[in-house]
Amino acid sequence: MIIKSNQMVDAKGLACPMPIVRTKKAMNELEAGHVMEVQATDRGSAADLRAWAESAGHQYLGTVEDGGLLKHYLRKSAGEELQEKKHPHKAGNDELQRLLTAGDALTVLDVRESAEYLFGHIPGSVSIPLGELRARIGELDGEKPLYVVCRTGSRSDLAAQLLAEAGFAKVYNVLPGMSGWSGMKVSEVQS
Repeated sequence: MIIKSNQMVDAKGLACPMPIVRTKKAMNELEAGHVMEVQATDRGSAADLRAWAESAGHQYLGTVEDGGLLKHYLRKSAGEELQEKKHPHKAGNDELQRLLTAGDALTVLDVRESAEYLFGHIPGSVSIPLGELRARIGELDGEKPLYVVCRTGSRSDLAAQLLAEAGFAKVYNVLPGMSGWSGMKVSEVQS
């Protein structure tokens, strides 16, 4: 089966947020209603691109795996240029570190892929990769403030939007996330 697309984006070998960055740029040049194929090798790109497409108002058509190559298909919205939604509540790494040090009752949700989490995460954080969040949302306590982290703030923004839409009232996207985290980290990988 051959799926026809109007444009192909090469994101092979790139990790979050780069597949989304390349897709956004190419999507701006694509005509409304046209289909884009994004080729990627990062397993997390499926959840990332799906969530980004939904937040930007485009249609995520699906993903086909071809021997380790992921081919994602997106259809550009037919409406006027859409403003990409961003979660309005943000917290800096320093603020989260201060709250953790003070012992505040909160949950740190890490939405990176499992391998990223295992190589270094905030002590006590809960690991639910973005692609599993919808199915596992019931594991989270809606009474405590949720501080959502990823590597750069992109996936955590999408996760924070999903949580807010599901009725979680106190959700914060932590910026810049683990790429700028200077607090304590735990690794579960033995060297």
